[in-house]
Amino acid sequence: MKSDEPDSVPESLRIPKHVAIIMDGNGRWANARGLPRVEGHEVGAESVRQIVRACRQMGVRAVTLYSFSTENWHRPSDEVDSLMALLARYLVGERQEIMENQIGFRAIGQLDRLPDTVRELLVELTRVSGESEPQMTLCLALSYGSRAEIVETTRAIARRVGAGELAADDINEEVFAEHLQTVGLPEPDLLIRTSGELRLSNFLLWQLAYAEIYVTDTLWPDFRKPELMDAFRAYSQRQRRFGRTQDQMEEEAS
Repeated sequence: MKSDEPDSVPESLRIPKHVAIIMDGNGRWANARGLPRVEGHEVGAESVRQIVRACRQMGVRAVTLYSFSTENWHRPSDEVDSLMALLARYLVGERQEIMENQIGFRAIGQLDRLPDTVRELLVELTRVSGESEPQMTLCLALSYGSRAEIVETTRAIARRVGAGELAADDINEEVFAEHLQTVGLPEPDLLIRTSGELRLSNFLLWQLAYAEIYVTDTLWPDFRKPELMDAFRAYSQRQRRFGRTQDQMEEEAS
C-alpha cells in the first residue's frame, strides 16, 4: 500500500512530529483467549504494520517502537526465540512497503546481542531504506534499555574528553544528545503506552523529558488506527508549555 501523500487531517487535529510507543499487552491478549503467548506477538506484529502505515499517512515524521528491551532477554528461551524469528520475518516482509512509502529505517539498542541473521537484516534494511529521501523514520528499539544508553553515552563523552577532543566545560545538553543513539531524530512529542501500565519501563528516559504521555487500557494487538486517532485527539487538547506559564503562552499566541 503506497501512501506518498499524507491523509487530509482535520484542522483541530495536531499531529506529533515524533511518536514513541511502548507496545504492551501481547501476552495478556493471548492469555485471555487461551492462546500461546507467541500468538499475541503475531497479532501484535499486525498492529505494528497498521500503525506505521497510519502514521505515514497522517504525516508523522518519526515513529519509535519499544520492540524488545534488555530485560526481555530474561523471558523463557522459547519465547525469545519466537520473538527473534518474528522480527526476522517482519524485516523481510515489510521491506517492500517501507521502500515504497519512503520510510527510513533504523534500530537502536545493544544490537550486538541479537542473532547474526537479525543483525544482518537490520543492517541491510537500514542501508537500502536510506538510499532515497525518507519522508518518515521508523526506529525499532531492540535489546534496548535507556539507562544502558545513558551510561554508554557518558562513556563516549568521557573518552573524547580523555583524548583531548572535548573540554569538560563544553559538555551541555546538546553535546550529550548528539552522543545518544537517537541522534538525528526529533525528541518525541507523544508517548503512547498500551495495556494501562503507568511506567516508562526504561524507555527513552532522556528523550521523553517533555513528551506528552497517553496511556490506554487497550492491549497492543487491539491497537489500530482508530485507537491511534484517539491518542492524537488527546494530544491535540494538551497545551505544551515547556516550563512557561499560561500567560506567557497566551502572549506568544497573540
